[in-house]
Amino acid sequence: MIMNHSSPDHHAMMIADFKKRFYVVLFLTIPIMLLSGMIQQFLGLHWQFKGSSYILFTLSSIVFVYGGWPFLTGLVDEVKARNPGMMFLIGFAITVAYSYSVAIVFGLKGMDFFWELDTLILIMLLGHWIEMRSVAGASRELELLVALMPDDAHLVVGDKFQDVKTDTLKENDVILIKPGEKVAADGIVSDGESYLNESMLTGESKPVKKVAGDKVIAGSINGNGSFKVSVTHAAKDSYLSQVVKLVNDAQQSKSQTQLLADTAAKWLTIIALVTGISTFLYWYLTGQTLAFAMERMVTVIVICCPHALGLAVPLVVAKSTALSAKHGLLIKNRTAFENSRRITTVVFDKTGTLTLGKFEVSAIISLDKKLKENELLTMAAALEQNSEHPIATGILQKIKELNIAVPLAADFKAITGQGVQANVNGKAILVVSPGYLKVNKMALPEGFNANDTETVVFVIIDHHLSGYIALSDSIRPESAAAIKALKRENIKSILLTGDNSKVAASVSKTLNMDSFIAGVLPGQKLEKIKELQQRGEFVAMTGDGVNDAPALAQADIGIAVGSGSDIAAETAGIILVNSNPNDVVNLISFGKATYRKMVQNLVWATGYNIVALPLAAGVLYNQGILLSPAAGAALMTVSTIVVAVNASYLKIKA
Repeated sequence: MIMNHSSPDHHAMMIADFKKRFYVVLFLTIPIMLLSGMIQQFLGLHWQFKGSSYILFTLSSIVFVYGGWPFLTGLVDEVKARNPGMMFLIGFAITVAYSYSVAIVFGLKGMDFFWELDTLILIMLLGHWIEMRSVAGASRELELLVALMPDDAHLVVGDKFQDVKTDTLKENDVILIKPGEKVAADGIVSDGESYLNESMLTGESKPVKKVAGDKVIAGSINGNGSFKVSVTHAAKDSYLSQVVKLVNDAQQSKSQTQLLADTAAKWLTIIALVTGISTFLYWYLTGQTLAFAMERMVTVIVICCPHALGLAVPLVVAKSTALSAKHGLLIKNRTAFENSRRITTVVFDKTGTLTLGKFEVSAIISLDKKLKENELLTMAAALEQNSEHPIATGILQKIKELNIAVPLAADFKAITGQGVQANVNGKAILVVSPGYLKVNKMALPEGFNANDTETVVFVIIDHHLSGYIALSDSIRPESAAAIKALKRENIKSILLTGDNSKVAASVSKTLNMDSFIAGVLPGQKLEKIKELQQRGEFVAMTGDGVNDAPALAQADIGIAVGSGSDIAAETAGIILVNSNPNDVVNLISFGKATYRKMVQNLVWATGYNIVALPLAAGVLYNQGILLSPAAGAALMTVSTIVVAVNASYLKIKA
């Protein structure tokens, strides 16, 4: 069985339909049981009267057609698709039981088993009803994500507000968010401030303060403040819409585990048919009655239904993908997520992952007596205003603090992994890393000695090294705990950075990491990942998903961090909405927990057959132990419910 990803309304209608069919069959069960010859014999009664067999036939026919309709139509669909499975087996079993019983009514010698047919259909309807409710429950987190988007928004028109539908909002519209309301669209705060609860979107439990210039995500819940937002995405392109699409795609994609389960389900279908027919032939040819042989065959086929097996993985998939999205772990590639249990080494990009990524200017050193420190800073800022790199942000923040005007730069050009260059006021300016000086055989300034925790950029004006700016980036408070947690799992942590060895060594030592690789250009990161893989490591790479894209693609598992609303463009298989390194640990432990649930479900879904199948076939018949078709159906239903309940207990560590 493969989960149906139809709309919630359609799913609710199907649940209601199974419920109604169950109650109709339940109502008809009482007269069918009382009119059944076998039940009367068991109770020591004799209520047979002229025409009673025809009443039994009529009531059972209603049960067969009305109660069995979902299974009969399912049988036809699976035959048409040339993919026999659960519905085929149930449809086949009830058709055999009904046809044989009808033949008894109209003259064939033997005893009908209309009551077995009735109870078999009754239990199958109950099982499907419970199962569909479990499936709905597993997908409820996704529905909760969809429900986060408010229907209406307050559009600012001049000095008035107009209520409009959220899906009509477009880029640059300005909307008002009142206290306690949900943010109606992705955007930037243009006026006012407040604290927002983003926990349902990012997993961040603390309310986040938002002021003018800050980004906000649609679906966030506003606190007590009131503010205006300039819309940056239409509803269909919003972060939340992309998350919902991502979760939906992940739920429908198939990993290796799912493909294995599908293959096993097909084999179980074949085993069911072969074993069922073999059981019938064995008992019939060894002198048992046709009724007995038929009953054994029906029971074997029902027991063998690959129903629980078909649900074992999809139920866990539905639960895990939606649950992880609520905690800021977005799964794009199911196989990568399930393989997270195999990780032996995690390679961390430094800036913005292990550190806050917020560089602050700690020193400005001019090497030219005629050039003041603020002038040096202004020249660097003229180039960096075209960049979104954390170093650029740090320099521009310092300019803002000093309230200095920045000139425009012309002929701007990036030097891959080494810096930027442009013309400012007729001068050729370069802002570069120490690596650039090394490659171009330029000497470091005399007495230069950068602090271990600082990152330095050099300013070259008209081919002359004119000075340098040192910036420091604080280590995240959560980083040490994350590295410690990885060590407990026997997973190595390696720092991979374009920074110099001193900075890398300092961060690596502070966090007690296993090793570091420093001075690496973006293009070389891929080679470093390959080297680790060649040593037999199963590598996860965490990076920002832009300049780290080749390395993320090369790693066994690529994890993009802090990607905000650009989730669709990443090459990574998994995206962590927050840049918290603890989320990497959570991802690995949740991946292991998810895989365990899948294995538990697969073991249960196939394992119960080892005991139940021989009993259904009649191996212990001489010892007086025999399973009826109804008991077989009950066992199969219980196995399905166990699988569904087990999947529902999947939890993620917050």
